[in-house]
Amino acid sequence: MSTMTYQGYAAKIEYSDEDKCLVGRIAGIQDVIGFHADNVTDLRLAFEDAVEDYLSYCSEQGREPQRPASGKISLRIQPEVHAAINVAAEVSGKSVNQWINDTLIQAVHD
Repeated sequence: MSTMTYQGYAAKIEYSDEDKCLVGRIAGIQDVIGFHADNVTDLRLAFEDAVEDYLSYCSEQGREPQRPASGKISLRIQPEVHAAINVAAEVSGKSVNQWINDTLIQAVHD
């Protein structure tokens, strides 16, 4: 699956049978930024315009735009899994953070 991205933002896209058009929104942020179009080419332009408008609006308001991710993640896992990760990272010669990062990159690209 390919994701439409622009300026670090990703689009969630659906088809609206009611409106007979493609409808998108910026994914991964709490602010609701939507866009729509009748075809993929116009949808790409509408998405880029929506991102640019959002960034301009935030700038005018003097606030930081929300970003889809900070690069930090906190999760709870079973101690056995944590121990296995520690071993896998050490065996591969990587830090736990690097090993998890590499493993997640591989998982999302498979």
